Amino acid sequence: MPTMNWKDKIILLTGGTGSFGKAFTELMLKKYKPKSLRIFSNDEYGEFEMRQQYGDPHPILRYLLGDVRDRDRLERAADSVDIVVHAAALKQIPQLEYNPQEAVKTNILGSQNVVEAAIQAGVKKAVLISSDKAVNPVNVYGATKLVAEKLFIQGNVYAGAANTRFAVVRYGNVAASRGSVIPLFFEQAKSNLLTITDSRMTRFWITVEVGVEFVANSIEEMQGGEVFVPKIPSVKVTDLAKAIAPRAKLKEIGIRPGEKLHEVLITEEEVRHIVEFSDKFVIYPEFPWWSEKLWEKEKKLKKLPEGFRYSSHNNTKWLTAKQLTEILKTL
Repeated sequence: MPTMNWKDKIILLTGGTGSFGKAFTELMLKKYKPKSLRIFSNDEYGEFEMRQQYGDPHPILRYLLGDVRDRDRLERAADSVDIVVHAAALKQIPQLEYNPQEAVKTNILGSQNVVEAAIQAGVKKAVLISSDKAVNPVNVYGATKLVAEKLFIQGNVYAGAANTRFAVVRYGNVAASRGSVIPLFFEQAKSNLLTITDSRMTRFWITVEVGVEFVANSIEEMQGGEVFVPKIPSVKVTDLAKAIAPRAKLKEIGIRPGEKLHEVLITEEEVRHIVEFSDKFVIYPEFPWWSEKLWEKEKKLKKLPEGFRYSSHNNTKWLTAKQLTEILKTL
């Protein structure tokens, strides 16, 4: 059950027409019912589709056209807002390898604009939706998300005497979202030939519904400066392919530029300032003012051993092809 009174909160959601944005909107309307949810996006048609779906005018939803590259527009959108959820980003890895300047403008400068607009507007809490790609990045997308994480965490210092607090939620690929391999596999299954980049590849697995619920919980619990990482299962890409098309042939085509063999959500270096809970890890900041006592009210803190690394290939929880088959029926 929610531990925060959402009904008097005004929320600004950047990237509101994306996969995460749509699922977050659905969760807010069904469960949390905030005073107002502002859908901020540069996708005019996406906002039109949401208006058609939910009806317009709507008692809670407000649709704001704009781009996170435009700080002035963000400051206007953030006026009187209590919570900012920053999900807007350019995410297509091959495209960003070819157009790195655009990734910087949206993912880095756009995140900086969100931080500054939140502080200027007196927002109470702001959370960044990050990615496993930000951990030891090997591509432009990951590098920009790493910087975005740093901007949000250091935003707590930048805010100074202001009451605005910033945190990050970091998780792996979302099943069936834009950019996910699942829609591609379903399309390729029609020809009975699925292409995989490497048969050894593993990935973390999280559904968008689980992801948005985790974000909402993190907003309630955040004190400022944390990186929240959910405990989620791993999958072998070959098992996923077999679950979607058990009789199809698999063709290995080689890893794409900027692609990792395995996903990493927590590095060995981060273990020095991390605590473990039953459902998540919380990476806390190395600020002089930040104290582990902020989390003692939850439960006794559990430290992780030196050298721990949370990677998709050394995970303790795995989904089998049979389990995947059942889950895919619900997507």
